[in-house]
Amino acid sequence: MSTGKWDDLAPRLFSAVAMVGIGALGVWLGGLWFHALISLCVGLMVWELVKMLDTARSKSALVLAVASGAAAMLAIELPPSFALPLLLIPSMLGLGRMEQGGVTYAVFTALIMLAGYGLMALRDDFGLTWMVWLLLIVVVTDIAGYFAGRMIGGPKLWPRVSPKKTWSGTVAGWVGATGVALLFAKSTQAGFGLIGVSIAVSMASQIGDIAESAIKRRSGVKDSSNLIPGHGGLLDRFDGMLGAAIFIVIAGQLIGFPPGSQ
Repeated sequence: MSTGKWDDLAPRLFSAVAMVGIGALGVWLGGLWFHALISLCVGLMVWELVKMLDTARSKSALVLAVASGAAAMLAIELPPSFALPLLLIPSMLGLGRMEQGGVTYAVFTALIMLAGYGLMALRDDFGLTWMVWLLLIVVVTDIAGYFAGRMIGGPKLWPRVSPKKTWSGTVAGWVGATGVALLFAKSTQAGFGLIGVSIAVSMASQIGDIAESAIKRRSGVKDSSNLIPGHGGLLDRFDGMLGAAIFIVIAGQLIGFPPGSQ
């Protein structure tokens, strides 16, 4: 059997262990530590986004990254009515600084800011259990998709944008999310309705992944950056979390949160 398709497994695993360790510590500590970690990630993802969309704007990338991280850190400390306009300031600032890709920047930055705010609010308002649930859904979706896609293969999901993603890997992600849902349904008051919510969160994470792939394809780059060996950049690693977090912010208003609470 050819080992070429597994060549990136070692650096991916090493980087994943480091990321899981840092992320787990931040999630466990919560509060200001978690806010600082998420705000740092938000700033770095905006920096990567600007560098992908407009390579000539290195100085602007740094300015917008700092502004985004600072806005995220401040927004979570304010009442939601004041936090919302603050979360959109980085998008507005970037419109005047981008020579190309301004609309894509503004929309995707707004999504990054909203996702970051949603993650901080989820940890603050609902505690460790539901933060771990969300993280497990995204991680299991990614891992199941990675291995099923390479072991089973088959038809591609959207080859023009993401040539490595297969339907087998996509469905495997949903199956993995179902397993996580069953675990939490038995250990919380959510009930088995959590299965549908978890599969939808898995789908949202996959959509976030594909959306970032579309931006990379348009920009002609393989990775959002080279910050993380074997994984590319933060956007490459957390694009699924962005989709999942945004979905929770929206769906939580429709079905109540935690799942089964209404």
